[in-house]
Amino acid sequence: MTHRILIKGAIVLSMDDAVGTFRDADVLVEGEKIAAVGPNLSAEGAETIDGRGRIVIPGIVNGHMHTWQTGLRSLCSNMTLLEYFRWVHRGLATAFLPNDIYIATLAGALGQINAGATTLGDWCHNNPTPAHTDAAVDALFESGIRAVFLHGSPKPDPKPGEPHFSEVPHPRHEIERLMKSRFASRDQLVTLGMAILGPHYSTMEVSRADFRLAREMGLVASMHQGGGEAKTPGGWERLEEEGLVGEGINIVHGNNLTDEQIRRFVGAGVSFTVAPENEMIQGHGWPLTGRVIAAGGQPTFGIDIESVVSADMFSVARAALACERALENAAYREEHGGIPDASKVTTKDALRWITIETARMLGIDDKVGSLTPGKQADITVLDATAWNMWPVHDPYSTVIMQAGVGNVEHVLVAGKFRKRDGKLIWPDTDRVKRDLEASGRRIVAQLGIPTLIDA
Repeated sequence: MTHRILIKGAIVLSMDDAVGTFRDADVLVEGEKIAAVGPNLSAEGAETIDGRGRIVIPGIVNGHMHTWQTGLRSLCSNMTLLEYFRWVHRGLATAFLPNDIYIATLAGALGQINAGATTLGDWCHNNPTPAHTDAAVDALFESGIRAVFLHGSPKPDPKPGEPHFSEVPHPRHEIERLMKSRFASRDQLVTLGMAILGPHYSTMEVSRADFRLAREMGLVASMHQGGGEAKTPGGWERLEEEGLVGEGINIVHGNNLTDEQIRRFVGAGVSFTVAPENEMIQGHGWPLTGRVIAAGGQPTFGIDIESVVSADMFSVARAALACERALENAAYREEHGGIPDASKVTTKDALRWITIETARMLGIDDKVGSLTPGKQADITVLDATAWNMWPVHDPYSTVIMQAGVGNVEHVLVAGKFRKRDGKLIWPDTDRVKRDLEASGRRIVAQLGIPTLIDA
């Protein structure tokens, strides 16, 4: 018999206009799926969860995180982007063994569940061997999180006689291997995407080959844009002329793109992923949240790197909203000499960004991102009776402006509890922490990275 769970008497923010928002309603889960949302649901024999004083939202979707850096938490928080390239990609990354990738990815995925995220876009670009790739994939499957594994490529300095990474096409043989093995099915918790270089970080020949490979395989192709001079000036225009820029293409950061480029890309179906905290800290430029909206699109969001910032999507949404309102207010003041009558972006918008919009970017909005009957039961339950959230007047604002990791009471992925009563459901979290610490300390010591405590 299919197991049923009834969350009873909660504030429900479905993020589906056809379903609605409720002050006192229930969510019924049957097996892996959401069966019903609404007041006074009847479900005889179902396991009942008391939802009074709770806010139920769709599982949060983190669209962009380099999960392999979990063991380097906070190490790069005082580094600019250029320092980060030097110390991490050209240094620390080269010391990772497959088991380092495994434990970092496992800890990072569990950390996401703990923070209320049910889906992770894992942008893995430290996989110099198939063993590194397989270790990351193993960790994602074992963690129980839903994920899109975005297969990337490392970026070390070339050794004598080796080509620069910008001249190396994405390895077709690895994508084919993965699609025939771990990702033979697209109907599973962990699915495949590609983390490619794009025209900012590769030659035109490589960009063209990578775009075509992703389209041939039917995979999301995500790429960084920005940080220094482009490897291929005019590359985007040439890719557009060749008809390669469209749906399934995802641009991360993109701070240096022009408004006209953003308008064209949005019109073509390109998605944008913003990492506002990290972009402002490391020197990428102003997050392009409002520019994407002005072009007719919706931004999506991710953490980026735990080596710099917290892996907490509530903080990401707050930072995005605060930055966009600050830019909006400054522009209005410059033009009109005062404060605008109303804000253009709302807390409800921000919750959409980290749920249904980011799910759409990853190509899985038919499965997750909203509490819609028939979708997968990826659900986050927040304890709104806590000091930092109570009383609840505007629940969207309560979630975005007040909530934190400590408020995440229950997390379900595909109808299974992955966090319950405030505790991760994992056999030995202390062991994960110990292994993560040992891995991080070994890597840092091997490269001799200076830290404040050693100074």
